[in-house]
Amino acid sequence: MNNNKSELCKARGQYAPKVPATLMNGLKKVVITKGEPTESVADQARIRELFPATYGAPVVNFEVGDVQDVRPLNIGVVLSGGQAPGGHNVIAGVYDGVKSASDKSHVIGFIGGPSGLVNNEYIEITDALMDAYRNMGGFDMIGSGRTKLESEAQFQKCIEVAKQHQLDGIVIIGGDDSNTNAAVLAEYFVAQKVPCAILGCPKTIDGDLKNQHIEASFGFDTASKTYAQLVGNIQRDAASARKYWHFIKLMGRSASHIGLEVALKTQPNYCLVSEEVEAQSRSLTSIVTELADIVTARALEGKNYGVALIPEGLVEFIPEVKALIRELNDALVGVEDEINAQKTVAGKVAIVNKGLTEKSAAVLSSLPEAIQAQLLLDRDPHGNVQVSLIETEKLLIELVAAEVKARGNSQVQFKALNHFFGYEGRCAHPSNFDADYGYALGMSAAVLTQNHLTGYISAVRNLKDGTDKWMAGGIPASMLMNIERRHGEDKPVIQKALVDLNGAAFKHFATHRDAWAKEDAYRYPGPIQFYGPEVLSDAITETLRMGC
Repeated sequence: MNNNKSELCKARGQYAPKVPATLMNGLKKVVITKGEPTESVADQARIRELFPATYGAPVVNFEVGDVQDVRPLNIGVVLSGGQAPGGHNVIAGVYDGVKSASDKSHVIGFIGGPSGLVNNEYIEITDALMDAYRNMGGFDMIGSGRTKLESEAQFQKCIEVAKQHQLDGIVIIGGDDSNTNAAVLAEYFVAQKVPCAILGCPKTIDGDLKNQHIEASFGFDTASKTYAQLVGNIQRDAASARKYWHFIKLMGRSASHIGLEVALKTQPNYCLVSEEVEAQSRSLTSIVTELADIVTARALEGKNYGVALIPEGLVEFIPEVKALIRELNDALVGVEDEINAQKTVAGKVAIVNKGLTEKSAAVLSSLPEAIQAQLLLDRDPHGNVQVSLIETEKLLIELVAAEVKARGNSQVQFKALNHFFGYEGRCAHPSNFDADYGYALGMSAAVLTQNHLTGYISAVRNLKDGTDKWMAGGIPASMLMNIERRHGEDKPVIQKALVDLNGAAFKHFATHRDAWAKEDAYRYPGPIQFYGPEVLSDAITETLRMGC
């Protein structure tokens, strides 16, 4: 525990999160109402077969009732996957929720993510420990990890741990895969007649864990505001120096929610949305041509500067590059030693090309040498090309520079700088929204545990209105699932939410982007505001405001 706190940390520690009306009295006045039986979003027969004990559970909502006796609760919490602002407040919501039931309640935090649960590595969360992390960013209170809970041996260890600590519930705070793991574990616990509820909580800065029932994942608000401040600062610099184009890669491998939200906040000259690239089957050449056209048009207006936003996972959405990566995953098998023996990138490419189709070999050869090298780096634990290591922003800079040069217009002076904003947003001080939202999700998980509900994800809806109108409850995880092919096997997974190209947020962006390309329509959001007028301190994302 770090006691060397900044003045802001001290002040934020005193912030009291706002909660929905149903949770204002802790667990003692909460009653639940149940809806109709539910179905999964797809593959209903298969999901029902895989989750016979928890499938079809109803959506539950919380209401204010009379004071009731509530029992002491013992709950374990797990932080799973990448960090997201608001995680500590989820734990605080669980902690305060169970303590409102009884002073004899206990919360333990499993160290280092799901592996801590399996290995029974934990700490008891006390008042002093909890108070040190209220409204703080990061996951450093108990750490996180990416261990998947998927084997029966792991499940059996989890049962042993749950019995040892007499746990009434385990709350797994994570993204779509982590919540899927939680649902599978819940099903196993029920089958083994273990009376411990397994619950999930929606976390990811990427924003791809959402649907009509989960309106947002915690962390997205803070991360997008953090990136928007940085982009706004760079836009101000670009308009001041008037000599550089800035290509900025933003987090979001599977979906472009971060990029779209930051674009709506800052109005850059260019922003790619991966989902649109895929929907239109756009080639890398067409993207480079479009960018070169914008660079040229601005230069002819005396503006040899600009800002372009690039989603982290773009290359996986460009058809010919996606096909190349798919073929590389196979072509690299069995030739690793031969490739590593080559001293030049050209030598490595020559070997790999033997296992590629003519079209993919041509695509690989057309890429800058630095990108070729990144594509041939050691593969991830699943044997796949490490797409996250590809510096897409540098790729586009080099290709646009070549295209501009080939056009031979002396008025166009293209000088570019590259940036990647990722880790800068994952552990920021949570905004008031994420502090409030995370806390409410944690308290909701405590209520679900109190009511013996397992296989649920805590949910708080009506987020675009004030916290007094937020509606807390729970969603059965099986309701959000479909079957996807993962590493050669059909797996039940919570369906990722991609950018809706028919949604209000994307349509607003599409309507205005041509004007933003030509003009300096830059907006400067500035830093996250924690205090002052609610229009600043309690501002929500543009995406949420538009109802997406």
